[in-house]
Amino acid sequence: MVGAGHGGSAMAAHLALLGFPVRLYNRSEARIKPILALGGIDLITRDIEDAPYGLAELEVVTTNMAEALDGVDLILVATRRNGHRFIAEQCAPHLRDGQVIVLNPGITCGAIEFYCVLREAGVKADVTVAEAQTFIYASRMLNPAQVRIQRVKNSIPVAAIPATRTADVVKLLNRAYPQFVMGSNVINTSFDNIGSAFAPAVTVLNAGRIESTHGDFEYYVEGVTPSVARILEAIDRERVAVAAGLGFKSISAREWLYVAYDATGSNLYEAMKSNRGYQGIKSPLTTNHPFITEDVPMTLVPIASLGELVGVSTPTIRTIIHLASLLHEVDYWREGRTVERLGLAGCSVEQIRSLVLGE
Repeated sequence: MVGAGHGGSAMAAHLALLGFPVRLYNRSEARIKPILALGGIDLITRDIEDAPYGLAELEVVTTNMAEALDGVDLILVATRRNGHRFIAEQCAPHLRDGQVIVLNPGITCGAIEFYCVLREAGVKADVTVAEAQTFIYASRMLNPAQVRIQRVKNSIPVAAIPATRTADVVKLLNRAYPQFVMGSNVINTSFDNIGSAFAPAVTVLNAGRIESTHGDFEYYVEGVTPSVARILEAIDRERVAVAAGLGFKSISAREWLYVAYDATGSNLYEAMKSNRGYQGIKSPLTTNHPFITEDVPMTLVPIASLGELVGVSTPTIRTIIHLASLLHEVDYWREGRTVERLGLAGCSVEQIRSLVLGE
């Protein structure tokens, strides 16, 4: 298990209590000291029927990547989106044939970036890189060595590079998690990441309200007005168009809202308003939030950059990237997953499809 934050700690503890030997790696020693002192991670799952709970004892807790990966078949990565490149660099010297790496989640093109970094590092081992479309839990750290899993999602698509290896990855994951199902490919798991495509725009367009109220409003209920929803619809059209330019069909936001929440409407605004799952979700307290700092460079930038590569215009997405960069005085384009950083610069659509599908 790579990452000892909200997600990684929850996943490590849950797996350990299910009876699997778990090795936990974290970059920062300060983060794992409380876990070492307690002798494990205290997992709370009181709201989930039949879920294990209590003190989860881990086989290894370390800041040494070689020690963490020694003898393991499955490497689950649950770090912040902008940490995938660093983790790939750290893993590269220690990988061996047959290991499977799964990003939880990949967000947008995370698996492609990870794969590219391993290739650039000269990794010869036959390893498989895959990504989940979203994280399997809703979880939160309560204390430095205590985590609560509030909900386990029902169905999480997973895809590997190439897609011909997906079935083997899902079979391995299903030993612990029946919730993981086969996704079509890593373009679909990346581009169907609806929330990360919308959150930056909602945050940017509500920047004044966030700063003046310190986030004291319902993010999707009050923050998405008809005007904001029209901008989200434009972003959605561009996202779907870029996927189509790559030769893949991506689900629209309205379709996703219906599939995920049974939410319907004649337009995106009505569909979002009919989604009860959005009710009660508060705004971030500040614009300095992963909705911008991570989702802009790791979701919007790769969509726009791939759009440029295949000749699909993304003016709305580029506007949000530009406004977010101004907001934080950061060049998110330079920091983001461009085609250059994904190892796809100069590639044809056929070459990208070959990488993704294994054709």
